[in-house]
Amino acid sequence: MQENNTFMKTRPVFSLLVSMSVPMMLSMLIQSLYNIVDSIYVSRLGTNALTAVSLAYPLQNAIVSAAVGIGVGISSAISLHLGSGNQEKADRAATIGIGLTVFHCLLFILAGLIITRPFLSLFTDNPAVLEDSCDYTYIVLCFSFGSLLQIAFEKIFQGIGQMKITMYLLIVGCVINIILDPILIFGLLGFPALGVAGAAIATVIGQISAFALYVIVYLRKPYAIHIQAKHLRFDRKIICQIYGVGIPSSIMMLLPSVLISILNSILAVFSEVYVAVLGVYFKLQTFIYMPANGIVQGMRPIIGYNYGAGDKQRVRSAIRYSLVCAAALMLLGTLLSLLIPEHIFALFDADAELMEAGVNALRIICLGFLVSSVGVIYSGTFEALGNGRNSLIISLLRQFMITIPLSFILSKIWGPAGVWVSFPAGELCASIAALFLLKYYEKGTLSPFSREDKKRPQA
Repeated sequence: MQENNTFMKTRPVFSLLVSMSVPMMLSMLIQSLYNIVDSIYVSRLGTNALTAVSLAYPLQNAIVSAAVGIGVGISSAISLHLGSGNQEKADRAATIGIGLTVFHCLLFILAGLIITRPFLSLFTDNPAVLEDSCDYTYIVLCFSFGSLLQIAFEKIFQGIGQMKITMYLLIVGCVINIILDPILIFGLLGFPALGVAGAAIATVIGQISAFALYVIVYLRKPYAIHIQAKHLRFDRKIICQIYGVGIPSSIMMLLPSVLISILNSILAVFSEVYVAVLGVYFKLQTFIYMPANGIVQGMRPIIGYNYGAGDKQRVRSAIRYSLVCAAALMLLGTLLSLLIPEHIFALFDADAELMEAGVNALRIICLGFLVSSVGVIYSGTFEALGNGRNSLIISLLRQFMITIPLSFILSKIWGPAGVWVSFPAGELCASIAALFLLKYYEKGTLSPFSREDKKRPQA
């Protein structure tokens, strides 16, 4: 079993990071693609349908937030315990994590039934938009167990470095969704045309399918972690360890939902077109940020394992290489957004009004992409180290504490453009704070720019 994990501390850091990040980058790109394809198909039903799905995004993102949060907590605990050589605690963390995920599934079913309509009613008085949005949200919340359990297994496999498996299974779920979207939305191959509800059904079928495949793959051969009933018992330290990272991570993932809800209320004063623009942008920014998040997912187990093993030099090297790779991706996203924004919005059948508003928004917001590399990578670094608090501080600055107040103030001066300006401003402030947080964490011994690396050869 040790042979399955020693590569975390023996392979050269850069090649290890690439081997673990590229599969996650590819899978994240595929996932981003299916999110965009979902919106492209829905846009064929009209702007009202696209707005309905945009309004549902905050609650839909809440599902993913809870799942990823608990998953990151599980993955962090597994990596740290494996790095320190404690196999039993690693197994217990995985088992308890699955048990906590099942509990969360039940909570989301109740939430879907109780809060869907009251929540969505806050953001539209158009009956058609409200009904479509409710249909979509009821389905994705009440059948969210597929998403929650799929992501829990995904993070467990990532925690032991099995990135290719997570890539293959995530792609399978996405492909199933993409295939079913047009069939269920437009009523192809003899199926009834279900419209927006069809898009939701395709989504949950893809998620449940991916979860089922994870179970099959796990049962087929032994891996570096064991999920067993004997480990499913109350363990205060492990539960606190999982939630200590998982809750801040979930809050970080939920911040876009809170952000979108507040910004929707600001933008709706000007026109519902700007609400649609914001919805489309968050689909696009997922496509841009997902590859960087793929780097973070490849980086986390490397940092966690080596930190648990006490090798801080390899931790610094992993952070440094991750920063360079993320910056390159963000630079590409910035250039595309500045040079061909019209072609990007044309994918969504944007009319003249939506096109003009969307192009202006994208050209302003993209100015924060490159600088955000620091915030994204450092936030993931603190998660890997088991420090959810600092990770949360960075994300709060990125998506809440700066962006929202500035949006209120600047929208009074510049209208919707003031909202768009607040995005790069928030990224800049968060990145500056992130640099200081890691510089002074453990006396700066983990900073990628630490002078200690100059005293020793690079890993």
